[in-house]
Amino acid sequence: MTESLRERKKAATRRHLAEVATRLFVERGFEAVTIAEVAEAADVSVKTVYNYFGAKEDLVLPEGQASADRLAAFVRDRTPGESAARAVLRNLRAELSRRDRTVGLTLGYGRFMRMVRESPTLLARFDRVGTDMREALAAELAAATGASPDDLVTRLVAAQIAWVQERMFAEIADRTARDEPPGDIAAAMHDLLDVMESLLGDRVLDYATREPE
Repeated sequence: MTESLRERKKAATRRHLAEVATRLFVERGFEAVTIAEVAEAADVSVKTVYNYFGAKEDLVLPEGQASADRLAAFVRDRTPGESAARAVLRNLRAELSRRDRTVGLTLGYGRFMRMVRESPTLLARFDRVGTDMREALAAELAAATGASPDDLVTRLVAAQIAWVQERMFAEIADRTARDEPPGDIAAAMHDLLDVMESLLGDRVLDYATREPE
């Protein structure tokens, strides 16, 4: 479906607000900047900022990373004959190959991550997003396999699949904080994913394989 002019304008405004806020946060620290200061710098009202972002932390989190449905969506869209874990690995490798902004492979991301790590508020939000992502993934795996929502095996598989992404993001954060070039980080993360895949047992790698059509 073609995006309407109104939707494009809303997306542009949202992007502008996030960019202005992130610049201020990186320059001065997340805790030191108020929503009123973001609104003034973006030439909008405080109400407008809150119309687009429910909380100050939402201005910082990359939209694709912050969605609790991110890993569940990878699994939901897996191809016939593909398992849940392999679908997640495929998508992560594709993001690395594209040097996708979602995984932080852009110049200047090191300063951004230093700002995040200096903010207890943002670290707590990132932790909550990770927890929500694991819960949504477990629910998707349960639906895919017919298991009960509280099935222990399903939840353990979800935790191991989520660990792959969490470990990759942590390593990217460390490397960007050291200002390593995005291309070098991407290559290293491809190698890391290969190692982590080799550490997952067959039961995890083959779990929730979609039946061929």
